[in-house]
This record gives sequence, structure tokens and C-alpha cells, in this order.
Amino acid sequence: MAVWDDLVGQDRVASQLTAAARDADAYVTAHARAGADAAAAHVAVDTTAESAVAAGSSMTHAWLFTGPPGSGRSTAARAFAAALQCVSPDRALGGAPGCGFCDGCHTALVGTHADVDVVRTEQLTIGVKETRELVRRAQLSPAGGRWQVIVLEDADRLTEGAGNVLLKAVEEPAPRTVWLLCAPSTEDVLPTIRSRCRHLGLRTPPGAAVADLLARRDGIDPALAAACAHATGGHIGRARRLATDERARARRTAVLRLPLRVDTVGGCLTAAQELIDAATEDAKQVAEELDARETDDLRAALGGTEGKRMPRGTAGAMKELEDRQKRRATRTQRDSLDLALTDLAGFYRDVLAHQIGAAPVHPVPDHGLSAAEGVARVAAGSRPEQTLRRMEAILACREALERNVAPLLAVEAMTLALRTG
Repeated sequence: MAVWDDLVGQDRVASQLTAAARDADAYVTAHARAGADAAAAHVAVDTTAESAVAAGSSMTHAWLFTGPPGSGRSTAARAFAAALQCVSPDRALGGAPGCGFCDGCHTALVGTHADVDVVRTEQLTIGVKETRELVRRAQLSPAGGRWQVIVLEDADRLTEGAGNVLLKAVEEPAPRTVWLLCAPSTEDVLPTIRSRCRHLGLRTPPGAAVADLLARRDGIDPALAAACAHATGGHIGRARRLATDERARARRTAVLRLPLRVDTVGGCLTAAQELIDAATEDAKQVAEELDARETDDLRAALGGTEGKRMPRGTAGAMKELEDRQKRRATRTQRDSLDLALTDLAGFYRDVLAHQIGAAPVHPVPDHGLSAAEGVARVAAGSRPEQTLRRMEAILACREALERNVAPLLAVEAMTLALRTG
């Protein structure tokens, strides 16, 4: 299969990236041919051929992929990275790079290619120290591949200082180095950086296309795949998790029952606490296995053995790991809470659609994911203007969490606002 097969509902983007990969392949091929000819003639490399290939090229050294969560922006970036490293012999016969089968494509997609660095963070931000190391790696020539590719999946999490460090590398890239930055929107990236990148905007994929992907690639029952795709509004990652994790479906069902439980102040406070507890438990579930494995690996690397004290001088490394794991747990909890708030906003969108006589935004047929009865009950007992105020309260809660307001206080304020409408 081609590297673009997992890029769901993004035909325009795939077409643009295919054209760029063709030009990139032609550039590297011309460079290699010029080098071979110069070596045979014992002269300096003639860059005329390279300039001719580069002129008017669809390829550039820095790209910015934006799109709503679940649109597949990181998938597009990784697919493009694989296409840039494609070594399929079909290219010489006119085939497009990105076959998906050759060594270059396969290793880039699975994350083992020496010249493709995929950078994602499990922390709340990416700091200056990490960015400097990334820039240093970007200055290296390709070890064996055709390009040195840096995929930064969380460019929106760069601190201002880290963004300024990255700017210099994007302004003056090393030869045959490509930066692929991913962010929710152009506003999440420094203007000085985005002005030096070629922008590709991705859209939310259609629910039917997401369901087809889940059934085809992950072997999910088609009916369940369709239900999960519609329930998540086309978010590929969330749809896959809903389809494969029964506990995730149970948590979503509990969230969608919350609007029916905020009829008293006590009910509001209880619901808020339960929402926080569920997010904390979700974060704990994600972190437990990973934390234990990281701790064991570091302990072994530092010479520690089971049941014995660690060697002297290693306490700092262990403390640094613990701090990093705590920051990751904080982000995971916030991500889980934000996901619950997104589901809650979807509930009230369906309420509003019901009140004005439109079809539900995300109809869910079965598999225990439907909240149709709750939607009808809330819609009958309130007015459209109240529903809009409740949606605004959810948005205000999400914004408060981004400003580091204590999660319980933010959620309690939201549930009280949901009660009053």
C-alpha cells in the first residue's frame, strides 16, 4: 500500500505532497548524478543541474501541517517523510515516491529510519534545551537516506524561547534537511516561523471514511466502527480508542449522563468531582505501565539491581525521570478532561439541533454510544438560548484549564453554570 493510504479524506493534501516528493526525488537524483560526474572528471560539483531542478519546485525545506484534532496532520507529516526517503526502483520508471514497501518507506513509517526524527512531547511544553538538541541534529547530513527529516508533532507546545531557537534553523536550513511542523492552527505557531513554512491545511475527515479505515486496517466490526466514527465527529485517534477500549466507551457514556445530574447544587459538585476522578484514573491507567518500564530501564542503565540501593551519584537522574513522569501525568489528565468536555459540548450541540428542528450533529446508531434519550429530555426542558449559554460555559472551562486554573474549581464552575443555563 502507498504511504498515503492512512491519510483519510485528504486527497488535496496527498496530491500536493506527492508532487513535492517527486520534485524532491528529482533534486536528490540530480545531485547524486552531478557528484558522480564531477568525481569522474576530477572537478568540483557543477550545481547547475541542481538549480534547474530546484527552480519552480513544489518542494521546500519547511512545512506546516495544520488541522483540527484527529484530522491526521501528524499522519500526513510521517507519510511525507516516508515518501522523501523512498528508494523504490519504480521511481526510475515514472512511479511516484511513497510506495510503502521499500526499505526507506517502511523504516520511516515504523520509526526506525536513521534520518527521520519524529518528535512528540508528553509534557505540557517543549523547552529551549530540547529544541537546541533538535536543531543540532538537523544540521547533520543524511546518514544513509535521501533527506534529513525532522517531524515536530507538537509545534504548538514550543515555548517562546524554544520557538526563537527553532526560527534560526528554519531560516537557514542545512542542505537536504526538511522540517515538518504540526499544529492545530497557524495561530499556534510564531508568525516568524509560519511565514517561512509552506502551509497545508487539513480538514476533519468524513465519518464514513474513518469507519472504513477502522474496519479495513484495524479489523473493527463495521457497525461499531461507524458508531465510533460518528460519536467522535471524525477524530481518527479517538474513534480507534472508542472502538478498541470498552472502558473508554464506558467513560464516555458516564460523561453524557452528566447533564441529567446537575439539577441540584449537590449534584453539580458531585458530578464535577467524578469527572476529575475519571480523568485522573484515565491518566493513571495510561501512565502506570509506561512509568514502570521507564524506571526499570533507567535503573538498569545506571547499574542498579533488584532489591539493592542505586549506585552513588545516580539520584539526580532518577529524580529527573520522576519529575518528567509527573509532568506527563498532568498533561495526560488534562487531555483526558478536555476529551470529556469535548464530548459534553457535542451533547449540547445535539440538544440545540433538536431544539431548532435540525438533525443531530453526530447521530450514533447503537453500541451503547447513543445519548438520544438524554438529548431529547434536556431539549424538552430548556430553551435554545440556555443551551448556547451551557456550551459557552464548557468553552470557558476549557479556556480556564489552559490558563492552569485548578481543574476541580474550573469544572465545578462549569457544572453550576450547566444547572442554571
